[in-house]
Amino acid sequence: MTASILGWLAITLYLVGSGLTIKQLRTNTISASQFKRWIQICGGLALILHSITLYYSLLTPAGIDIGFFSIFSLVAWLAVALLLVVTLQDTIECLSVIIFPFAAAALLLRLLYPQQNLLSQSLSAGLEFHILTSLLAYSLLSIAAVQAILLYLQDRHLHNKHTGGFVRALPPLESMEKLLFKLIILGFIVLSISLASGILYLDNMFAQHLVHKTILSIFAWMVFAVLLIGRWQFGWRGRVAIRWVLSGFILLMLAYFGSKFVIELLLSR
Repeated sequence: MTASILGWLAITLYLVGSGLTIKQLRTNTISASQFKRWIQICGGLALILHSITLYYSLLTPAGIDIGFFSIFSLVAWLAVALLLVVTLQDTIECLSVIIFPFAAAALLLRLLYPQQNLLSQSLSAGLEFHILTSLLAYSLLSIAAVQAILLYLQDRHLHNKHTGGFVRALPPLESMEKLLFKLIILGFIVLSISLASGILYLDNMFAQHLVHKTILSIFAWMVFAVLLIGRWQFGWRGRVAIRWVLSGFILLMLAYFGSKFVIELLLSR
């Protein structure tokens, strides 16, 4: 019961933070430093409460819960944690307009649908490392996808000479693009480590229940690799880069959650 109450408080704080972001994007009434401070406070408190809720939902006496909604909530938690860490160096608080509601929705679904898929057997350290890097790569590239969406909206508004509203609250277009590729490079590195660790520690990455995840993850890796090569060799940017980012993210999303959604929720297996 206590974990459930803390979860609802976390959802409230996430929504308060996203509401502040929406207000700032529409009116730009407070200074950038004050806005960053409020987002870090709301996000930090929500993250702490989310952490406690995750602890009790994931680590059960019967084993680790790897159900769809539990992992979904964990990925959302990682995305928020990474967002708050990056805000210490870069001005990306505006991403909270999407990431905070995403985290609130993930936590809400976990509270409303507490079905479990328990992994009772102990995992090797190598397999735990593979799972951790996979989740971290997905979270990093999720933030990159959100950044790409905001970059697209900013670019569209500037091309249409609409410089008011939320565009005023965003960093310059060049800074947004540089940050996007920083996130992609870091996410690509972690995704590469995840695939390599899967080859090393999984008995058979192409087993029947893993083949679609493996193939889609490799395709996503190839998409991000082509994007980085295109950026380095041909100076890809703007909408071309955004399309590649979102294509890679969609493949990765299908790899990570597509099968779990079908098997656990649609087929109830």
